[in-house]
Amino acid sequence: MTDDVKGLRAARVADTEERILAAARGLFLRDGYAATTLAAVADAARVGHRTVYVRFGTKAALLKRVVDVAVAGDTRPIDVVSRDWFQTSLTAPTLAERVAAAASGSAALMARAGDLIAIAEQAAPTEPDIAAAARAGREGTRDAIRLFCTRLRDDGLIPESSDLTWLADTASLLSQAQTYLLARNTLGWTSDEYQHWLATTFSRLISAAAGGN
Repeated sequence: MTDDVKGLRAARVADTEERILAAARGLFLRDGYAATTLAAVADAARVGHRTVYVRFGTKAALLKRVVDVAVAGDTRPIDVVSRDWFQTSLTAPTLAERVAAAASGSAALMARAGDLIAIAEQAAPTEPDIAAAARAGREGTRDAIRLFCTRLRDDGLIPESSDLTWLADTASLLSQAQTYLLARNTLGWTSDEYQHWLATTFSRLISAAAGGN
């Protein structure tokens, strides 16, 4: 098989997956997890039923993939901490720029993935794999925020004496999808309002951890 043929085949596979994921996303958001079937996803994506079953196997695996892609932002095999926005939050020259990058990226992530994460949480009691993925997602958020805070200290942007454990734990609670959904559903916040709140609250937490008021 020539490289050109391999490339065309890979492109077709990628296009098919994107169509399936787009169809699944729409159906999960419209109908919920229980009412969505793999057959309905295949029909909406205009692919054979067997294609969806072979590619994903189970509805739980499909939902997990849909959530993962929404969290990352696309289908490239690049995790969140390696994405440009998060790397900016780790490397920008000033504290204000790092906080702004973290808040902007987090708000965009929640706008893409928040509702899907809520569907996954609803499915978790009957789907052990989804429950495990949800736990891993929450732990991943905590780890990412801990890395963000640690880099601030290591790069001299916050005092060495800052209460890093308290800062990371508290900031990670702000960054969880459940917090975003609560703010949106209870207070009616838009994504921009959530982003502003994150930036403001991150800054105040950092000041408090450093011994400020």
